[in-house]
Amino acid sequence: MAWDFETEPEFQQELDWIDGFVRNEVEPLDLVLVGSQYDKRDEHAMAAIRPLQDAVRARGLWACHLGPELGGKGYGQVKLALMNEILGRSRWAPSVFGCQPPDSGNAEILAHFGTPAQKERYLQPLLDGEIASCYSMTEPHAGADPTLFTTRAVRDGDEWVITGEKWFSSNARYATFLIVMVVTNPDVDPYKGMSMFIVPADAPGIEIVRNIAVPMHTETAEGDHAYIRYHDVRVPADHLLGDEGGAFVIAQTRLGGGRIHHAMRTIAEVGKAFDMMCERALSRQTRTGTLGSLQMVQERIADSWIEIQQFRLLVLHAAWMIDRHQDYKKVRKHIAAVKVAMPKVYHDVVQRAMHLHGAIGVSNEMPFNGMMVAAEVMGIADGPTEVHKVTIARQVLRDYKPAPTVWPSQHLPAREAAAREKYAHLLEHEVGNQ
Repeated sequence: MAWDFETEPEFQQELDWIDGFVRNEVEPLDLVLVGSQYDKRDEHAMAAIRPLQDAVRARGLWACHLGPELGGKGYGQVKLALMNEILGRSRWAPSVFGCQPPDSGNAEILAHFGTPAQKERYLQPLLDGEIASCYSMTEPHAGADPTLFTTRAVRDGDEWVITGEKWFSSNARYATFLIVMVVTNPDVDPYKGMSMFIVPADAPGIEIVRNIAVPMHTETAEGDHAYIRYHDVRVPADHLLGDEGGAFVIAQTRLGGGRIHHAMRTIAEVGKAFDMMCERALSRQTRTGTLGSLQMVQERIADSWIEIQQFRLLVLHAAWMIDRHQDYKKVRKHIAAVKVAMPKVYHDVVQRAMHLHGAIGVSNEMPFNGMMVAAEVMGIADGPTEVHKVTIARQVLRDYKPAPTVWPSQHLPAREAAAREKYAHLLEHEVGNQ
């Protein structure tokens, strides 16, 4: 029987190096660089980032989510989760390690589904950190239901013509190319009638209506989430990604693991809030002692620690299940459970930390306001919490098989009668002793 909570010593050495490197070299960048980590034209930021990326490459830890043939380590989800638990402490760390979303997910699907020509033109520069990319999927009126998408691509000779709107296409303003999910056959089941295309960002007809800002601690003031209109945008036929009608298969390839990485980076964020909570509890004096000496404060610290530990184990178990089965469909409810738990743990711990800091906790001198918004973002991004709860319930009920001895709850009287008959000799003995 194999049952172990220890990390193998060789990989723990890598985690220890990552921890020290992020703490000493990367986290300070959060205090001095105010731009976007996706803006490759920011010479000031790139001058600071490039030497750190070189150090990561020299250590052999660049783009570890990809296989050795692409310059990565091919790490499984458990190892990637443990790495992202550290990288999540800094908004620059994923870029330093070549695993920043959405580029990491886009690189993964290009690696799996891209043609040799597509990989040469788009994947390799992305892996080298020379360009940024965008994943353009959500639509303004469709919300969490991609079966309601209306953005179309129509074949016209050797080209596809894309028309429609996309909403919250992150980092489009910095991207060299966009991966766009569109309807190519409206006459079949939506899950079979949608395709993905690689669209060069300079293609005529792409209009960024506006860039929307989400007031988080990781966002630039101008906004990085694009509202895009595609006006008869023409792309070559060879820019179809994977098979025609195969968009949902491609999407699940990138979203499953991505949600685990989001979750572990969230643990790092929550850990920062928890650290600040404990620091405040030990340093803030009241008339009777520190805040930490008060039982209500102790309860909040205990609740937060328990919730963080529970969530961390839930995420690692889901990562382990992915590694074991190598099939996202088989672990869909585990990934959905992670997605459901993530925003609640994030919100609750941050809210307690904010409250414990009093007036300064709600000010712009502390990061809690941005964290509270980030918690809500985690409840919306990649599908809202409600959708994932439905996924969990449906799969649990679909797979539920009652034990042979379990009776339906409405038959409780009959169950009691059967139990009395089975153990009549014991009951008679009990009555006799009375």
